[in-house]
Amino acid sequence: MISDRLQKEFAATCTSQTQEIVVNGEEWNDGLLATVRERVHMEAHRKTMSGDFSSGTDSLEKITYKVGNKVICCLEGARIGIQCKTFFAGEPCEIYYIVLQGKSFIEKMSILEHTVPFVLPMREVENDLLSSNGMKFIDHMEELLQAYLDRRKQVYTCHFLRVHLIKGLYGNQIGDLYSSLPFHMIEFMLDDAECTISVTLRYADLLSVLPTRARVLVWPLVNLTMNDESYNIKGILNTGLTNSHLDS
Repeated sequence: MISDRLQKEFAATCTSQTQEIVVNGEEWNDGLLATVRERVHMEAHRKTMSGDFSSGTDSLEKITYKVGNKVICCLEGARIGIQCKTFFAGEPCEIYYIVLQGKSFIEKMSILEHTVPFVLPMREVENDLLSSNGMKFIDHMEELLQAYLDRRKQVYTCHFLRVHLIKGLYGNQIGDLYSSLPFHMIEFMLDDAECTISVTLRYADLLSVLPTRARVLVWPLVNLTMNDESYNIKGILNTGLTNSHLDS
């Protein structure tokens, strides 16, 4: 698998590194990315001229750059490797990889391979940002991956609570929980003797980590009010939502 292969390649690169540079604040800019590109092509050119495709004794110093939760390094074959670490509730979660390649230092870079989930618009971000601002491309992909991980973990937590906690309290009143592939829409059902309630939570975009919109549908209509203590759905949904509104 691509993920396993890239994980091993990154691990080998980090093991053989001669220096790790931690980049903070304004130090992270397109100038640094240009430096990485230059080093990649200088090393590839050196090996081509010498005919040595092994490690060699005259190879350039092997440097990795740590930018927040990202690691950027030079890979064999004139490639730039990007490792993005994600976290949830302070604990490390999945690690994603993106490998960039350009035929020469002056040509624009492109994505050679990656482990980004297919539901995220990586190619659109590549077309919009990579050729014009590589730093923004990398930062934007990190934000997309972290937000995706946050939403996915929230959905999994809801599934866990539904199975192990809510059903124990309310029996089979809580129906199945559904979500979109990018986890930016969640829907679940509440079944009552008199009616069925459908609750839909939506996120503003793929960078959102909290729902911003809620919709509640009730059928058949019965004499219920939103202030009824037994069906105080509005109060429940507004808890923890930012800029939320309720569609009736």
